[in-house]
Amino acid sequence: MSLRSALLVAGFVLAALNLRPAIAGISPLLDEIMKDVGLTPAGGGGITTVMVVCLGVFGPIAPLLARRIGLDRTLLAGLLVLAAGVVLRGLDGVPTLYAGSAIAAVAIAVMNVAMPGITKQYFPDRVNLMTGVYSSAIVGGAATASALVIPIEHATGYGWRGVSALMAVPALLAALLWLPQALRGQAGPQNGPRPFGVVLRSRVTWYVTALMRLQSLTFYVMLAWLPTIFHDAGLPADQGGYLLSVTNLVQVGATLAVPILAGRRPSQVPFVMGAGLMTVAGYLGMLLAPVAAPWLWMVVLGIGQGASFALALLLIALRAPDPASVTALSSVAQSVGYAVAALGPVLFGLLRQVSGGWTVPLLAGLGALGAQLLAGWFAGRPATVGKAYR
Repeated sequence: MSLRSALLVAGFVLAALNLRPAIAGISPLLDEIMKDVGLTPAGGGGITTVMVVCLGVFGPIAPLLARRIGLDRTLLAGLLVLAAGVVLRGLDGVPTLYAGSAIAAVAIAVMNVAMPGITKQYFPDRVNLMTGVYSSAIVGGAATASALVIPIEHATGYGWRGVSALMAVPALLAALLWLPQALRGQAGPQNGPRPFGVVLRSRVTWYVTALMRLQSLTFYVMLAWLPTIFHDAGLPADQGGYLLSVTNLVQVGATLAVPILAGRRPSQVPFVMGAGLMTVAGYLGMLLAPVAAPWLWMVVLGIGQGASFALALLLIALRAPDPASVTALSSVAQSVGYAVAALGPVLFGLLRQVSGGWTVPLLAGLGALGAQLLAGWFAGRPATVGKAYR
């Protein structure tokens, strides 16, 4: 592998590793943040809510930037803005806490949308492999941040502000590695057809979007409530946290392996359906026998959710013919997906409050998974945006 190719792959992977730590690293520090700046629990939860909402609202900026300055420079700008946001978040004052979080999330939203287009542009013959690599990097980055922020805080003695600022270091390193691609990329506005019109008129777009938003919803519901579900079922509180860690770690392997296999086939329906059914099995285990085999349910759930996430990203790259169209499809699918996902944990909690237990919320989650399977059936069939099914 040449030095240029090595820098390309290294910058690509490290950029993907930066797409979740700024969000996932907040939860372990949240109690300390609330005490330090005087936030209520609602105010503390609002930090993550603001970030997830920004992921949905600001994704459409990415195709506009890519058309103006190119995908390479769009990704570079996202990394630099992310670094600025996490540093700002650690400065004194509640306004900077929320503003920095929002700025970091806007940068992540842009990079989320750009990554499938980057995959299509630089790895057109290895879309399945590189989708697996970068989706597993996303999941691995989230798991690593959740696990390491507290040990890093204790080791350095910096406190939550210093740890937040340290998150700028990997973003800046990724920007440095990606700089050669940005310097070689197209500098001026790009001419040619605008893909949004074709993308928005295609049925394929809405099948892929439905799959993305439903798998995001069922994932964020579990991310928010899984430890509480097991605790209410009679398991110790710390064991609920360990179970969440297990399912997140299992997702890393699933996100790497499944796209590599699925991308070799003309139809991804068997893989999408299999991933959805494994997620259903995890939900059913928690509903019917949460304490009988909780570790088994979490392994099954992790495989299903990790595979579903990676397959949704793979379909974005496979279902559009060129990088500009992939970026437009990614913008639609991911913006709607995260906007819907932000509501999932709130609605799940409301159902728990109204019903007095977890049976009704988990049944609602199974209903969402049924819709996910239906969307996956159509999204997984071989098709291209703007063309009929073969």
